[in-house]
Amino acid sequence: MTLDPAPAWLPGGQAQTVWPALFSRSHDTAEPIVYRRERHTTPDADFVDIDWLDPVGPSAGLLVLFHGLEGSSRSHYALAFADWARRHGWRFAVPHFRGCSGELNLAPRAYHSGDHVEIGWMLDKIRASHGGSGPVVAVGVSLGGNALLRWAQESGAQAERVVQAVASVCSPIDLAAAGHAIGRGLNRHLYTPMFLRTMKPKALAKLAQHPGLFDADRMRQARDLYEFDNLFTAPLHGYRDTEDYWRRASAKPHLAEIRIPALVINARNDPFVPADSLPGAHEVGRHVTLWQPDHGGHVGFASGPPPGDVRGLPRAVMGWMQGQLGSRWPAPLR
Repeated sequence: MTLDPAPAWLPGGQAQTVWPALFSRSHDTAEPIVYRRERHTTPDADFVDIDWLDPVGPSAGLLVLFHGLEGSSRSHYALAFADWARRHGWRFAVPHFRGCSGELNLAPRAYHSGDHVEIGWMLDKIRASHGGSGPVVAVGVSLGGNALLRWAQESGAQAERVVQAVASVCSPIDLAAAGHAIGRGLNRHLYTPMFLRTMKPKALAKLAQHPGLFDADRMRQARDLYEFDNLFTAPLHGYRDTEDYWRRASAKPHLAEIRIPALVINARNDPFVPADSLPGAHEVGRHVTLWQPDHGGHVGFASGPPPGDVRGLPRAVMGWMQGQLGSRWPAPLR
């Protein structure tokens, strides 16, 4: 199973990024996605909120989704995967990175692209809450995908004790290439202000909680993600500066270290992730499958007539999962 082709009426990476997020169908609107929220206390006395979607009957398996930068369980791609899970009788869980569940967190730290320790802790909590049978698989989108791959890399063969397969979707696995791309040209005027519009107020609210954490004036003057990461993300999470963060947190250099089935999807017209930064087959191990379609934008992948439908993405991803798990898959996909 592969991704659906891009529709002729939606040309180019920018349109294929923006339109699906705003207008395309992600689920059956006659049956709204209604989550059940759990809150878990972290080892540093903070909290993480996990949104669950439970099947009507016995669970066929567990699908965990890690959202992207400033995303949530209400992001269009999360709703599309939730729709797939509901139609196939799977439990579905979306753990929110700190500060993304609608409530300011308590600890000084936030979240970042290489946070494999937090990913591992979240997966352990989710497995404990699930307590069910059937396969457990995880999908990470954009930032969440890079962090998920870093977890798989760090865990090695032990990862299979937690999940049976992982997938990353449009992840900036070369953080330097993606960071510079989002700070240039149209991206700098379109996407950078969109992210900073929520990230900077959250950071300043964090400063009010923990005075002296960083320089407030410099934060207010930050104009791109490089400056934001240099002032906030890198020093708060143990990195020397932005360059050190982008280098050490990137998943691309460690793809050969993954020991469970891993699907890495990147559209070659993604405005955030330059095509020339994507890995080749010689840069990954035998457990990694690369999908690099020409079209799709950044987490777009709309198909069909206007306004488009983004449910082809979870259908293709979970179809690939079926192929990896074989007899462990509990029921045929529909």
